Amino acid sequence: MVEVELALDNNGETMAEKPTVLTPDGIDSPGYDNNDTSAKSLVVAKNLLPEQMMVVPLYDRPMFPKMMGPIIVDDSILQQAVLKHVNQSEPLYFGLILQKPNQDGLAHAAESEDDFFKVGVVARVIQVSPYTKGEPLQVLVQALERFDVVSMMNKDAIFTAEVKYSFETIEENTEEFKAYSGAIIDCIKELVNLNPLFKEGLSLLIERINLSDPGSLADFAASMTTSSGTEIQNVLETLDVRKRLEMVLILLKNEVEISKLKAKISKRIEEQLSKQQREFFLKQQLQEIKKELGLAKDDTQTEIEKYQKRLKKLVPSEEARAKIEEEIEKLKLLGASSPEFNVTRTYLDWLTVLPWGVYSKDSYNQKKAQKILDKDHYGLDDVKDRILELISVGVIKGDLSGTILLLQGPPGVGKTSIGRSVAKSLGREFYRFSLGGMRDEAEIKGHRRTYIGAMPGKFVQAIKTCNTANPVIMLDEIDKIGASFHGDPASALLEVLDPEQNRDFLDHYLDVRFDLSKIFFICTANQLDTIPGPLMDRMEVIQLPGYILEEKVEIARRHLIPKQLKAHGLTAKQVTLSKAVVSGIVDGYAREAGVRGLENCIKKILRKTVGKIIDNPEQNVRIKKDELRDFLGKRYFSEEHAYKKPRVGVITGLAYTSMGGTTLHIEAVPIPTGQAGFKQTGQLGKVMVESSEIAYSYIRSLMGGDKGGGEFFSKNLIHLHVPAGATPKDGPSAGITMACALYSLVTNSPVKENMAMTGELTLTGLVMPIGGVKEKMIASKRAKVREVVLPKDNQEDFELLPDHIKEGITPYFVSSFEEVIRICFK
Repeated sequence: MVEVELALDNNGETMAEKPTVLTPDGIDSPGYDNNDTSAKSLVVAKNLLPEQMMVVPLYDRPMFPKMMGPIIVDDSILQQAVLKHVNQSEPLYFGLILQKPNQDGLAHAAESEDDFFKVGVVARVIQVSPYTKGEPLQVLVQALERFDVVSMMNKDAIFTAEVKYSFETIEENTEEFKAYSGAIIDCIKELVNLNPLFKEGLSLLIERINLSDPGSLADFAASMTTSSGTEIQNVLETLDVRKRLEMVLILLKNEVEISKLKAKISKRIEEQLSKQQREFFLKQQLQEIKKELGLAKDDTQTEIEKYQKRLKKLVPSEEARAKIEEEIEKLKLLGASSPEFNVTRTYLDWLTVLPWGVYSKDSYNQKKAQKILDKDHYGLDDVKDRILELISVGVIKGDLSGTILLLQGPPGVGKTSIGRSVAKSLGREFYRFSLGGMRDEAEIKGHRRTYIGAMPGKFVQAIKTCNTANPVIMLDEIDKIGASFHGDPASALLEVLDPEQNRDFLDHYLDVRFDLSKIFFICTANQLDTIPGPLMDRMEVIQLPGYILEEKVEIARRHLIPKQLKAHGLTAKQVTLSKAVVSGIVDGYAREAGVRGLENCIKKILRKTVGKIIDNPEQNVRIKKDELRDFLGKRYFSEEHAYKKPRVGVITGLAYTSMGGTTLHIEAVPIPTGQAGFKQTGQLGKVMVESSEIAYSYIRSLMGGDKGGGEFFSKNLIHLHVPAGATPKDGPSAGITMACALYSLVTNSPVKENMAMTGELTLTGLVMPIGGVKEKMIASKRAKVREVVLPKDNQEDFELLPDHIKEGITPYFVSSFEEVIRICFK
């Protein structure tokens, strides 16, 4: 590889390539004696130049005639060839030809003649530096004349070229040439002003170049630019002097524009830097002056005084006070640039921002609390009674101790919204967060401070946000808490929700104990099955079963309709929804236990009503019941006409789900097969399948003494189905319902009209108690059932129900299946 070495200015800074210029008076070159006779003898007669010579490739940029400069030879074969000829008495000439770059613009080893440009210069070796094996060879050469490559051959990795010279004659210095020459010199002067690196080149130009030779001026000026090798090669290949001058002038103009842009960018950066430095020094000086006058303190002292000021307003425990004082002393010894400084400062922030000993004043006004609870919620008497009991205890005791309630019920019955009302009635701050999907124990008890980005747990964050140590904290969706390799949050909650332990709750981040015993915890859940037993044992469960039609209508009238009218920018004078319309919505479109579906239906109606009101703002739109189909579409819930009339083998049961109570229709049909058999369908769970088999065995045993009944079972396969088939079902409470369906089938007698039942059946015919009585009674009332069969042991549960739920329902309490037969069948 061959490179053209870059010259340096007087200060040692890198310049553009500055080859030495061969003038008509002689030869001059930096580092060489101008009076040296060997240098003066370098003027070579044209007839002595060889027609065939070795080629040394150039990779960066070409050389021009009448210039002298060093080249670097990296290729070991070329090095040996140069050294071999230098040691001979005859002068060494070789051709300097620029090699074409590859597609990526990078240098590469030449393989053929096509890898070279067609024009180069013949050069004579002036001096060779001492050679060290394995090191590049530096050769000082003088470029003499241009040549065109006639042919080229490659032998032993060395290219040899046959050339034809293009000798240049000095053109007459016409006015046009003078104008071009003057323009070129002006450009170079401008470059010197913009870039001092061109200063030496200008000196050489003025002192050494014969300005009367425009061709030499063009060659030298082109070599001064930082243009690409291909652009400079084009200048070398241009023999016409006027065209060459014009090309060089274009290159110099581009160089001037680039230099101007560089100077502009440099100036802008220097101005910004100088401005920033000036501001920095002024700020530092101002800070030092303030310190000397006692008007300012350093960052550490300011932080420490802030923490001490906070501490005076708090009543921390002895453990917390000792920890805070220890950390303050530690902070005094740390520099502001220390990594420990920020960690300690953040820790002290948390310790001093918590409301140690700060409690909000509780309200003991029972009438006010009752008024707030009734205003915000309709029904929910169990929760309201419990809050009023708590206030009653506070009146006597003078203090409201921490309480832990669990509100369990289907979605949309008001579990979450009642938390804010409870806090408002007690005069406490309120904070809510959801436990649904939480999988990391550190969310409860905090991260240890050794971790980057460590934070306290949710409870400490809640206390900080509320700025009081006795808020009402609602833990939503406690039944949906998860577990993973990070830990078990449900187990971490055991300490938080235990009145005996939470007075000394230890957060991993704080590492000091905080009293949570004054907090009123309210948890919510849709079902109790997924809550661990030890956690359930720490909470007082209050069940919210759901609402019947009358309650939903009242909730819509008092809360939902006014809320949605306001949300849609309407007034009660513009839109009217009567009780009959709301009843139609509930019965046909929103039979779920909660009121979210009802609220969505009201939203839909109001959205469609807005269009009518825009056309006539003074119009009062009265929604009619027969218009519900236009507003809400097809009814979601039918009247179940197929089950209105009693049918053989079809019995209505009552079931309890996480969405509330619902009715369940059990069907049984005989299939004559000539042999006994029993199968069940309807996505039944394992417990329900066992319950159906108990019912089958009991009824077959009961009818064994009857000749017709025994023969019926022995010749028929009984198929028991529980619609809807796509809904999974499980539980033992449908035992007597399935037994009644089989009994109805065997005796060919339907059950009484508008009757439903629930109860677990044993193999000997006893009826066992079940759960969810309130939810099931609400479902039966919603389905317009008038008579209900319940286990004897659930009589007390039924009697404790509110009167508006029991109204219109005739209960029958049974302890054996024989009693069920006497009640249900004529």
